Amino acid sequence: QVQLVESGGGLVQAGGSLRLSCAASGRPFSRFTMGWFRQVPGKAREFVAATSWSGKDTTSAESVKGRFTISRDNAKSTGYLQMNNLKPEDTAVYYCAARSGWYEHSDPLQYTYWGQGTQVTVSS
Repeated sequence: QVQLVESGGGLVQAGGSLRLSCAASGRPFSRFTMGWFRQVPGKAREFVAATSWSGKDTTSAESVKGRFTISRDNAKSTGYLQMNNLKPEDTAVYYCAARSGWYEHSDPLQYTYWGQGTQVTVSS
């Protein structure tokens, strides 16, 4: 089992920045691919970014490319999502997730472990 706890969400003005953290406990965090997803009411959970177990491979959704950066510190069992130049359409609950393997890393159904989510609200 892996327990994931997100933090760092909040209210920010458009153009501002936030850094989300995902603290992991339980099984060794370094064994897992880590992903960030987001969801707004009435819509499906959306892929934001993912990083492989080593941090060597990273991908992100087109909608956040150039603005969001995913990273991880395996020594601290913590993952991060740095969000810059935030837009009102980035408003959502953000979830971190973990899984074994890298294939289909943008598919939320491939992830085994999930955090409880943290709210990000961007005002215009």
